[in-house]
Amino acid sequence: MNKKIIIIDGYLASGKSTFAVRLAKALRVPYFVKDTFKIALCANISVDPKEEGSRFSVVTFDAMMYAAERLMEAGLPFITEGNFVPAGVKKVDEAGTIKNLIEKYDYTPLTFKFTGDTRVLYARYIERDKTPERGRVNMIRGEFTYDDFYMYCHNLDAFDVGGEVIEIDTTDFSKADFEKYIETARAFINLAL
Repeated sequence: MNKKIIIIDGYLASGKSTFAVRLAKALRVPYFVKDTFKIALCANISVDPKEEGSRFSVVTFDAMMYAAERLMEAGLPFITEGNFVPAGVKKVDEAGTIKNLIEKYDYTPLTFKFTGDTRVLYARYIERDKTPERGRVNMIRGEFTYDDFYMYCHNLDAFDVGGEVIEIDTTDFSKADFEKYIETARAFINLAL
């Protein structure tokens, strides 16, 4: 058994999803990316992102945790990505749910926490929302001002499920040593092999 979970958490538009996919390919382990998981869940139903987007965020998180628990029952390593919120931010304590699963199945977590200059990330976020890959279900719901963005990102600062946390500033992607982070994750996953 290799009871390791890599959590990629952090600010919106900070490159979490891209890193999760890259890391999963490098390590050859399963991964869940919250936004693409939501797109898959909603592929055959009509969802109005302005009215139902946050409801489907909760459904997506629940589905991801169901799948994660099945991997944990088997003692398999995996990666999960999202802007997971701690208690008090939304109706669901995502951090608490993840922590409870880690404790229940005696997993060891490694968290990569993506942060950056919120002005730069906000501009990225607004541009990203215009791309078709984003998926209709993930589109901005109503007005999302910089102040809203700033507050939402900093609400994520309290995310903590235990284990080692590696903070990655992605204000400028070229300054982040992603190869080093992949090697750190590889060493973490292989510790139990």
